Amino acid sequence: MNDTPAGSLNLFAHGARTLTAVTVDSFNEELRERDGFVGDRASGRAFRKILDECRARLCEQGHEDPLGDVASRDISKSKLDKIIQGKDPLAAGLVHTAVEEFGKELAEVIRQFMYLPTWQGTERIVIGGGLIASHIGELAMGRAAVIVAGHSPLNLCSIRNHPDEAGLIGSVQLAPSWVLDGHDAILAADIGGTNMRAGLIKLKLKDNEVSKAAVMKLLHWRHADDKPTRDQAVDRLAEMLKELAALAGTEKLKLAPFVGIACPGLIDEHGIIVRGGQNLPGNWEGESFNLPDQIGQRLGRIGGHEPAILMHNDAVVQGLSEVPNMRDVERWAVLTIGTGLGNAHYTNR
Repeated sequence: MNDTPAGSLNLFAHGARTLTAVTVDSFNEELRERDGFVGDRASGRAFRKILDECRARLCEQGHEDPLGDVASRDISKSKLDKIIQGKDPLAAGLVHTAVEEFGKELAEVIRQFMYLPTWQGTERIVIGGGLIASHIGELAMGRAAVIVAGHSPLNLCSIRNHPDEAGLIGSVQLAPSWVLDGHDAILAADIGGTNMRAGLIKLKLKDNEVSKAAVMKLLHWRHADDKPTRDQAVDRLAEMLKELAALAGTEKLKLAPFVGIACPGLIDEHGIIVRGGQNLPGNWEGESFNLPDQIGQRLGRIGGHEPAILMHNDAVVQGLSEVPNMRDVERWAVLTIGTGLGNAHYTNR
């Protein structure tokens, strides 16, 4: 635990394992099997692949594809939600079958994670990521929960906050309470392979700890559409954070000189992305690039102070948004179903 006094802005290290509320037992685990990574079986890409296979099997039996000529990757989650609840029984049955098969894959992935030493004794797994924000994602999680319940008392639940906001709200857990004390809000960023989000997070401190936090304003940029260079992406992210800092001033909020950043991959204590940043625009990995330093240079002072900028893995940060809801368990984990499958495990302190 970091006990540095409030007069200093020394913080936890980037990618820290010991935070105020939890110990991060592991994150970004890359379980391998013969054909690749175990987590790839329960990713957003995997669901689309399963849907493709279900469509192909249907057509092989002489049926017309009820989803038409649109590629599975181009059918939005909201559209699939409407189909599964719609009046076309063949189309609904097709999507239901894909959800069922994906749920089985998710259950098997969970089973393999449970063999890890750091996951022993896990009481609850929170499922986050973009897919879980949809009805099809909730159904897949429910199917996996039924399968898991047949072998273990392990509990599965969906993340409480919307995944777009959870990856920002979790940043409040990266800062010691003395950094937040006396302030109304912080800035946070959540960087993904397709989207970047920046948020103004309003705090609620109780008994010297963060009990609840909420996104007051969220800015979203789908950078995959613009195909920026790395420097252009960092410039745009810094501008989003500056805009939110200005809004805090307009709203008379006392903004803490702290920024939390959630980013894919394995993050070392210096703020280097060691690996796992391959989906980001340009080369973000290795010692030649330090994202927290780059953001700090562009952002400037907050409330007269150089801001402390702390970065951690995106699945870790999304999971940290659940800290207030995990007081009834000791050991818990998060799986985030996005383009890939993010993971992190925690023990409450």
